Amino acid sequence: MKQQIIISGRGGQGALFVTRLLAEAGLEMGLEVLTSETHGMAMRGGTVVSHIKVGGFKSPLIRKGSADAGLFLTHSNVAIHGDFVKSGGHRVVNTDINGEYLSVDATTAAKDMGALLVANLILLGFAVSHRTLFCDSQVMKDVIKKTSPDRHRDLNLGGFERGLTLKG
Repeated sequence: MKQQIIISGRGGQGALFVTRLLAEAGLEMGLEVLTSETHGMAMRGGTVVSHIKVGGFKSPLIRKGSADAGLFLTHSNVAIHGDFVKSGGHRVVNTDINGEYLSVDATTAAKDMGALLVANLILLGFAVSHRTLFCDSQVMKDVIKKTSPDRHRDLNLGGFERGLTLKG
């Protein structure tokens, strides 16, 4: 199993947490994992992008047009990092705007749960349910349980599980 994944969002949206979850899932499955993050102005709402490679890769960076999947925590980031996803790859976008990608309004779903902070996990659950990522839902649930702080564990699991049920 080899997969290259881009995660793109703004500071405070949880892109780095999703990166960590995917990396942990790969390790849990016994796969080699490389990650790289760019988050210079993230604390001020600037763009955050992570590269995750699962499988036998030598370098953590993904070339434009090479990613198998991209998770976009905000629609505007598709214009910034969408070209990293290869033709035939999967773009999974948090938006209510239709386009040439899988879309789910994770923000509204998170608001409906009363927890805007789980929009990232809803998007992750949606991506897993649509088989765009290397791992299945049980592996990710186990990783969320192990990785989440105690005070957020149930909420994080609830967000992920909500994403699994959404059709997009």
